[in-house]
Amino acid sequence: MSVPLGKLVFFSSVATSGTCTLLYFLIQKMFSRASYYQLALEHLHSHAEALEALGTPLSVHYLQLTDKYNFEDIADAQLRIPVSGPKSEGHLYVSSSREGPFRRWNLQEVFLELRDGHRIPVFKPSGEGPAR
Repeated sequence: MSVPLGKLVFFSSVATSGTCTLLYFLIQKMFSRASYYQLALEHLHSHAEALEALGTPLSVHYLQLTDKYNFEDIADAQLRIPVSGPKSEGHLYVSSSREGPFRRWNLQEVFLELRDGHRIPVFKPSGEGPAR
């Protein structure tokens, strides 16, 4: 039983597209469940100056997976999370590290960069400045 080439190409394309879409959303979900991602968003939601600049309610958008700033390895992680509100939009920059695999992530720095270039420090570790 032979399958016409057109049908084979069509069904292969559908299967490949579905697999790529599923993989994209699974990677997004993996990042959004990471502790450094969650902690950074908690700090953003409790930072009055950042909330005033963006407005509420806040919207957190999907990461650009092709952005070279976004990466995670054994000891370090950096993310650039797109966020927006009724007043403005920008990116939440997150830097985190850990001592080794299977260890707890520790935020190093979190800051909000608005579309106009204004930067708002959201988090720095204790003893490094006024940001929480």
